[in-house]
Amino acid sequence: MRQSKLFTKTRREAPKDEVSKNAILLTRAGFINKERAGVYDYLPLGLRVIKKLEDIVREEMNALGGQEFLMSSLQRQELWEKHFNQDRWNDKNVDIWFKTRLKDGSELGLAFTHEEPISNMLEQFVSSYNDLPFSVYQFQTKFRNELRAQSGILRGREFLMKDLYSFSRTPEEHDDFYERAKSAYRNIFNKVGIGDSTYLTKASGGSFSEFSHEFQTLSLAGEDTIYITDENKKEAENKEIGVKDLEEKKAIEVGNIFTLGTKFSDPHLKFKDKDGKERNVFMGSYGIGLGRLMGTIVEVLSDDKGIVWPHEVSPFDVHLLSLTDGSKVFADEVYKTLTSQSFEVLYDDRDLRAGEKFADADLIGIPKRIVVGDKTLESKMLEIKDRATGETSEMALEDFIKSISL
Repeated sequence: MRQSKLFTKTRREAPKDEVSKNAILLTRAGFINKERAGVYDYLPLGLRVIKKLEDIVREEMNALGGQEFLMSSLQRQELWEKHFNQDRWNDKNVDIWFKTRLKDGSELGLAFTHEEPISNMLEQFVSSYNDLPFSVYQFQTKFRNELRAQSGILRGREFLMKDLYSFSRTPEEHDDFYERAKSAYRNIFNKVGIGDSTYLTKASGGSFSEFSHEFQTLSLAGEDTIYITDENKKEAENKEIGVKDLEEKKAIEVGNIFTLGTKFSDPHLKFKDKDGKERNVFMGSYGIGLGRLMGTIVEVLSDDKGIVWPHEVSPFDVHLLSLTDGSKVFADEVYKTLTSQSFEVLYDDRDLRAGEKFADADLIGIPKRIVVGDKTLESKMLEIKDRATGETSEMALEDFIKSISL
């Protein structure tokens, strides 16, 4: 991608109405655009990061045996009132609903979660113990009428979520899947670069169960308070379940997993066991907000110059900078060579001063930077800079390709 063709531009100043680091940096770097509090557009650079995150999460969900599908965001009032008591449809009990009225006068809800409709849908597919266990997941837009929406993309009124639901015959069968889900989540957070600061945190199960588990990443931008109970195992407890004689830490909830039990399968989602006895399906739910995950990476890994993306989620593999008119021909050759070998390259071919290009490269945060200037034309040695460490080196193009391919 030639940067001269990228319609977005970097901004030197922070948006006046943003207070969170993730929103300030992502807006300045051209990854997101704010429509209003809690509502953001993902621009080309931002969407590339979201897609990288989606691929990492999808790989782990598939490894769990999850089957990907996609449900509607529109939810029927009669579904909630027929199969569940009206408390969850009632605005007084669930105060984050967005609702809309159709021309015939009926009302629809914009999905903030999917436990109700998915358990209803599966009535037609589950009848015998032979149909279980299984799990399904989706990447789907959720809508929540949040009162607190001033944390950038950490807390949105509209956001992309991965939600997975497991369906088991027994609590023991569910527990086995639940433990494997914990490991899958650990893998995800390790791959995106925040594993060392993310803790499996015991928390309240709310209306679902006595306890649940959250994955909390240490950050001063966090809205939660946790107590680290085992540093080696990366385990903690949320302050909401009891006051501990331990140091309090602020953290961002980047994922959660719930044992739902039979709350959403009773009375309609049942199966017959080997003895022909009718039983309720035992359920679990497992969520990750992709925008929140992206924002957390920025909050945790950025520095005073800008964003620092881990390679796995960076919008591009390499940021190529041509510093002078005389170096553009050689920089073009480097660009063509890298792209021909399937490297994703952002090529800064703009007519700007070197200092502006360096500042933009630091702000955007692509992990590897190649600088081509007049000195390069003589030596044919590329200047390579690692965004995270700041270390620089010189090497021939073929050697760089070998090093980044390892």
